[in-house]
Amino acid sequence: MKEKFASGEWLQAHVWPWAINVALAVAIFLVGRWAAKLLIAIAEKLLRRGGMDDMLAHFVLSILHGLLLLLVVVAALNQLGVDTTSLVAIIGAAGLAIGLSLQDSLKNFAAGVMLIVFRPFKAGDFVEAAGTMGTVEKINIFSSTFRTADNREIIIPNGAIYSGVITNYSARSQRRIDLIMSIGYDDDIRLAKGVIESVLKADERVLAEPEPFIGVAELGASSVNIHVRPWVASGDFFATSCDLKEKLKLAFDDNGISIPFPQMDLHHHRRGAPDAG
Repeated sequence: MKEKFASGEWLQAHVWPWAINVALAVAIFLVGRWAAKLLIAIAEKLLRRGGMDDMLAHFVLSILHGLLLLLVVVAALNQLGVDTTSLVAIIGAAGLAIGLSLQDSLKNFAAGVMLIVFRPFKAGDFVEAAGTMGTVEKINIFSSTFRTADNREIIIPNGAIYSGVITNYSARSQRRIDLIMSIGYDDDIRLAKGVIESVLKADERVLAEPEPFIGVAELGASSVNIHVRPWVASGDFFATSCDLKEKLKLAFDDNGISIPFPQMDLHHHRRGAPDAG
């Protein structure tokens, strides 16, 4: 009887409390995991409603889910009587060590978040960044993919993009073409301006508004330089610029207008012949 009584006391003093703690820890883990999923679902709806980018929203939700699960595990271990203070310290030290070893990656990650949030460009834009000019194919968390005009694929770390100057050629619907047409000093400026105006009007890609600018910009050393500044749709910029240069050259030739090259006039003065003596 004493042995049975002692066994019952031992079970009541040690086994049952431990079993209850295990059951509570399991319950904390299961309920906590369910609560974490519920919070993640609510956060996802709020992020979607706020218009956050899908890639950034997915990344934020993944981090939030991991942190919530970590808190749930710590709470469950604490219920079992495990000293979680040391565990939290170890996790913190490990996180610090990982952060120091991944400084460049974290820099690229932060830049990727900034690119997605502030959107200086989007997929499909033609931009110049980090010494590369091309069409943006993809914007990832750590890097972005560009496709150049000659169909090369270039992957650039986001840190290099965000730390430099970004020129987005697709950000505006219209762009201005800047041309300089040079004529000789013996040519008729009014005729040249009329020829330029007729060429611009004949090209349907040149916009009427804003009105093209045609004006004498400089009386150079060898030529009269006329600025020609028509506006076109951004998508027509390159092709129209090349076509206008050709059309203006041909129109100048047809109207007898010269395009001079740099030259210098030399005047030779002959001195008198030396004395016979």
